[in-house]
Amino acid sequence: MLNFCTLFDSNYLSRGLAMHESLMKYTNNFTLFVFAFDDRCLEILNKLQLKNVKVISLEEFENEALLSAKKNRTIGEYCWTCTSSTILYVLEKYQLDHCTYIEADLYFYSDPKVLFDEMGTDSVLITEHRFSPKYIKFIANGKYCVQYMTFKNNEKGVTVLKWWVNACIEWCYNKHENGKFGDQKYLDDWTIRFEGVHELQNIGGGVAPWNIQQYDIWDKNNRYYGKVKKTGAKFDFIFYHFHGLRFWDNNRIDLCEYQLLPVHKELIYKPYLRHLDEVKNRLLKIDNTIIVNENYSHRNNLRTFYRKARRIIENRYNIFDKNKFMNRIWQN
Repeated sequence: MLNFCTLFDSNYLSRGLAMHESLMKYTNNFTLFVFAFDDRCLEILNKLQLKNVKVISLEEFENEALLSAKKNRTIGEYCWTCTSSTILYVLEKYQLDHCTYIEADLYFYSDPKVLFDEMGTDSVLITEHRFSPKYIKFIANGKYCVQYMTFKNNEKGVTVLKWWVNACIEWCYNKHENGKFGDQKYLDDWTIRFEGVHELQNIGGGVAPWNIQQYDIWDKNNRYYGKVKKTGAKFDFIFYHFHGLRFWDNNRIDLCEYQLLPVHKELIYKPYLRHLDEVKNRLLKIDNTIIVNENYSHRNNLRTFYRKARRIIENRYNIFDKNKFMNRIWQN
């Protein structure tokens, strides 16, 4: 039995549900603990009664230390602050032997048990960003990504986790300061600082917009595969991280701020957006007033013009009219 936890509010509800459904496609042998970060999200999740899901409210979860930190953090920073605490909460309250934190915007393409098995006797699993060379500068934000992290409920695992919990409560902001950034820069030295920390080797666990440029990808019999261009090493897709996907006004979408090839748009993004639409339509039948996806407003100013021009020049402009994007056949 695999144990997962995640957190999201109603703006990310469709992504969280799509993630759960993608996981259900490949395994039933798991429990997903969902921390609902607003009342509407909590209400809808309780109505849905999802299989293999345990819903936890902020009222149940938040303690004095978190509530104190909440006063001087943005919504995003507070979510980062809480990540480590959600894992500890699940391990302590439910006395589980392990728990894996997963981001709500992950999407599974095969059973992630292989990632847990790779840990062996180690107690903590962390995943590298594996930045493509053109994006290596972003390593300043952290070598590792807080997207998929496993902690075993043993002395070594809990030692690392409690250290991280305390560090995030003390400082967790969306800025660089004294070698820190958010919750993830703390992970940089864990393989040296602590015993029993394993760096994931399976490339299929952690494919993301900042590293997909390094891989050839294809699908066969409804399964996804990749090959490292530099070495020729082949791998099965385990999950993809849809970081940076945004929904704008006027029915526009921004896939991400990294370079994507047509094959990425056709094989990865179009099916995911289609799934999000299916989930959205189901949610609107439950509550037709809910805003399922955050809806960013476009601002016509000099900064917006500069960012657009820079993204076009660097071949990473991925803003489209959603209908036109979905109707187009993307070919290399």
